[in-house]
Amino acid sequence: MNNPFILDACALIALLANEPGAENVIKIIQDAIDGDIIVKINQINLLEVYYDVCKIYGEDAANNALETIRKLPIEIIVGLSDEVFRKAGQIKSKYKIPLGDAIAMAECKINNGILVTSDHKDFEPMEKLENLKINWFRDVLKTPVT
Repeated sequence: MNNPFILDACALIALLANEPGAENVIKIIQDAIDGDIIVKINQINLLEVYYDVCKIYGEDAANNALETIRKLPIEIIVGLSDEVFRKAGQIKSKYKIPLGDAIAMAECKINNGILVTSDHKDFEPMEKLENLKINWFRDVLKTPVT
């Protein structure tokens, strides 16, 4: 099986809110349903999704969104392995990015994964420096075919 796709919070937020690029996230989820790829998200990044939905739409909507996500073929990585813990700390100290982004990137580095994000500001500077594989789900020209 290919490299796992690691979701940044913005990918699930785009999917839930039907934002631009949601169709590319749907394609990734469909490929996971078909068994062609593995999709993962760290619980901390999922917390960012829950928080965002809760802040905008309320607790009931956030709980419903969480239940919907849990029915999808997305492996939720609970907690941080020691390796991801250390790598995320190193990434955050080096690049001064948000903690959730550092965790998503660390998961990608440790799992040899492909980060699914639209966050050019935080990840584009690191893409080449860290040899990071990124699926820019909002940017059709930069989104690799799964």
